[in-house]
Amino acid sequence: MGALEKMKQTPALSIRNLSILYSGSSVSAVRDVSFELAQGEIACLLGPSGCGKTTLLRAIAGFLMPNQGTIALNGESASEPGRVRSPEKRNVGVVFQDYALFPHLSVRKNIEFGLHKRSEPEKRHRSGELLALIGLETLADRYPHELSGGQQQRVALARALAPKPTLILLDEPFSNLDVELKERLTFEVREILKAENMSAILVTHDQHEAFSMADRIGVMHAGELQQWGSSYSLYHQPNSRMVADFIGQGVFLPGKKTEQGLQIELAHLRLTEDQLPLNDEFDVLIRPDDIIHDDASPMQAIVVRKAFRGADFLYTLMLESGAHVLALVPSHHNHAIGEPIGIKLELDHVITFDRL
Repeated sequence: MGALEKMKQTPALSIRNLSILYSGSSVSAVRDVSFELAQGEIACLLGPSGCGKTTLLRAIAGFLMPNQGTIALNGESASEPGRVRSPEKRNVGVVFQDYALFPHLSVRKNIEFGLHKRSEPEKRHRSGELLALIGLETLADRYPHELSGGQQQRVALARALAPKPTLILLDEPFSNLDVELKERLTFEVREILKAENMSAILVTHDQHEAFSMADRIGVMHAGELQQWGSSYSLYHQPNSRMVADFIGQGVFLPGKKTEQGLQIELAHLRLTEDQLPLNDEFDVLIRPDDIIHDDASPMQAIVVRKAFRGADFLYTLMLESGAHVLALVPSHHNHAIGEPIGIKLELDHVITFDRL
């Protein structure tokens, strides 16, 4: 195998059976986590506060020592129990939540800060490349306090990218921004990282950020990695009720096996024997996009709540049994609370979980 082929196959980051205890405790903050990140791939660690995602990010950066397992960067060991390569020797860039720009340095000098071992012409060339990439060439001599929040964030990213690290870590970098700016910058940051062919890990509790930016998403809960995959697979093929609940929106309707498949209140679903759940007590996951508004349908549901979202309404509908489902309906169908509407089920992915 040639050196180039080997480099292509070596993951930028490889984590194996990683566990980290809370300081001075026998309780795990991170428990038996394993995943790989390919070269040039962007991943997200997603989960609620206290799930272990920031602890895992700090361990990747080299600030925490694992109690079990290993971390490898570009195929070389970076962390194992009793031995941790220091953060400054990992070739890992970090973009912090507050950006941590140096207030007394210009935009250009902030970007060049990590290039102290390079010659002045090399620094100037690299900072010029990155200023063009982030679209701030005309602001090179300004200071951080003269920039907007979005501009500061791009400068912080450019500074992390300047030394061409193996990996970029982004710790909730959009949390201090308003919704509109956050949405725009997630796309911009993704484009910048892809233009540099940079591997990166984003930590967030916001699934919309994760969907917009990441190639791979790891859902964390109580210190464990519940599922690692694309946004599509997490939404349509969740491997647990926790992931199904956390990703997107949906409800669980009770199901019953039949000779031809399974029955739920909304429809009979034809399934083969091997597609049926093993347990007789199970629920079926129904997403808002599985419920289609159809005035001609004989099946009726009552509108009990509605949330206007511009292009559509998110309706909460009550079925005849009293169970609730969600439906996304184009906003020109403006139905009143208490009004019955016709619906039908179009379920492409039948996902079942054992009943709690």
